[in-house]
Amino acid sequence: MALSRLRHHPVISRAPSLLRARLLSSTFRSFSRNSKLQNSIVEDGGTLLRPRLFSPFNGVRNQSELKLLSGIRCYSSAEPPAHIVIGMPALSPTMMHGNIAKWRKKEGDKIEVGDIICEIETDKATLEFESLEEGFLAKILVPDGAKDVPVGQPIAITVEDLNDIQNIPESVLGGSEVKETKSTQSDVKTEDTVQKSSPEKIDASKLPPHLFIEMPALSPTMDQGNIARWRKQEGDKIEVGDIICEIETDKATLEFECLEEGYLAKILAPEGSKDVAVGQPIAITVEGPADIEAVKSNVSGNLATKEAKPAQHATHDKEVKAQKSSFSRISPSAKLLIAQHKLDASSIAASGARGTLLKSDVLDAIKAGTGAVKSSSSELKTPPSKSQPQTHTSLSVSPEVQQLDSYVDIPNSQIRKIIAKRLIESKQNIPHLYLSTDFILDPLLSFRKELKDKFGVKVSVNDIVIKTVAMALRNVPKANAFWDDNKGEIILCDSVDISIAVSTEKGLMTPIVKNADHKSISSISMEIKELAEKARAGKLTPNEFQGGTFSISNLGMFPVDQFCAIINPPQSGILAVGRGNTVVEPVFDEDGIEKPAVVTKMNVTLSADHRIFDGEIAGDFLGALKSNFSDIRRLLI
Repeated sequence: MALSRLRHHPVISRAPSLLRARLLSSTFRSFSRNSKLQNSIVEDGGTLLRPRLFSPFNGVRNQSELKLLSGIRCYSSAEPPAHIVIGMPALSPTMMHGNIAKWRKKEGDKIEVGDIICEIETDKATLEFESLEEGFLAKILVPDGAKDVPVGQPIAITVEDLNDIQNIPESVLGGSEVKETKSTQSDVKTEDTVQKSSPEKIDASKLPPHLFIEMPALSPTMDQGNIARWRKQEGDKIEVGDIICEIETDKATLEFECLEEGYLAKILAPEGSKDVAVGQPIAITVEGPADIEAVKSNVSGNLATKEAKPAQHATHDKEVKAQKSSFSRISPSAKLLIAQHKLDASSIAASGARGTLLKSDVLDAIKAGTGAVKSSSSELKTPPSKSQPQTHTSLSVSPEVQQLDSYVDIPNSQIRKIIAKRLIESKQNIPHLYLSTDFILDPLLSFRKELKDKFGVKVSVNDIVIKTVAMALRNVPKANAFWDDNKGEIILCDSVDISIAVSTEKGLMTPIVKNADHKSISSISMEIKELAEKARAGKLTPNEFQGGTFSISNLGMFPVDQFCAIINPPQSGILAVGRGNTVVEPVFDEDGIEKPAVVTKMNVTLSADHRIFDGEIAGDFLGALKSNFSDIRRLLI
């Protein structure tokens, strides 16, 4: 629209251009119909008022595009040039705030239709913010890493022409930027202080030549680790290749080798430290032994302890504040407990609606010992009911209080925390398709007995199952694949790598038998024993548990007939194997006569990614698997 058409209107606002959001890592899409934006009001001074949104999400539908309102386009024939104020969009029905994960475009960059402006982290996933109009990015109002930016808050300004960037007045740029980013920068600064101990806390000018050793990223998914054990102590000599410490990652416990020689002057993260962020300093090394004392005298204690103190003080202040609170109402069960234990009700914090003191509040106070005992003059007097005996208000401990001490908190290892996170992500993001069938196990058992009697080869049922599944995946290559979230397509795998679920004290590990379809059953058996032993000892290397195209979980050694396993992303599926059961069922003999027979049957349940497995592929895979079980000698071909 030419500016000459607007000469009769000093300032005109209209609905903004549309932008499109696209999921980065989620496996599904939630979309919304276009929301309606009421025309924004611009005051005489040129200050933009935030637009009012109506029904931002009217429904959810699949296979469509999420179109979002980016802000307000402003025209003026006098002062500011034509520009668009881009606001934080509502990318999900429950989104109230968003985080700016990364700006893909910088100030002054040209924006074409379809370009990704920035990445926004919502309450559901990280999404790309895609432009449907061209222009130039004039100003970024909210920087990278900004947290909890409210929906509708301006985050950037774009213009139509590159020369217009210099003509935008500070009244449009500066005020918004300072106002909107002040709290954001404070949040980012606080987060960095808590999560990462930087060398800035140590006066490096007082230290001799030194080197900070930081928590390494020992796996692609690792963002924090635990110090399991220090192999070197303060003052020890370190040679190239020496093991400094053992670090518990999200997958296993790995050894941390040193690539430079020196002396370990100071340990900043002591043995047993939990959730140490990647990049956080864990130790200081120096070149000569004479410099060790200089480091120790200038660096006292450890950084982890210093960071924990403010949090503890804050928690204590909250508890003290809560204890001083009063209540306006009290529930009958809470009143009875207070009378039984002679507590001072005014010292117990109320968590119920409208200041109601609940039974749970009293139980928490009894357990924590925060409820002060009442004096005899201030006791609550609860007259006994005529229909109930006086003994009902005795001072015996109630069953609820006894149950509070009947459990033990067991701290989770880093591996179990990651397993829990991955399981939730798998169930939420992968459409699981379950298919179950029974196989007759007698040919497999006969083949296993023959290997032992004639050739002296001892293999387990699980070893033969691995080979059987590997051959079925080779026969049905479409099942040996994974789903690429970024491309939105199926990727076929060249090799058949089987992940085997192994239970350890720290959690479930999945070592990999690579190229299982090309290996003999005896070699698979030896490799599984070696991998399982290393998994239980926490000695698996990353290349031994990362990757894999398909998983097997076998509970046949337990009294489990059937179960459904959860897919290990990004694999296409996992086969859950139950125990073998002896049953009587009709079979046909060589003459075609039906007669009862005793057979051993085993149930298997396939959990498949429905984006990869449709009915035909699943049927072909289970059919190939059944053929291998019925004629086990096919594995030798």
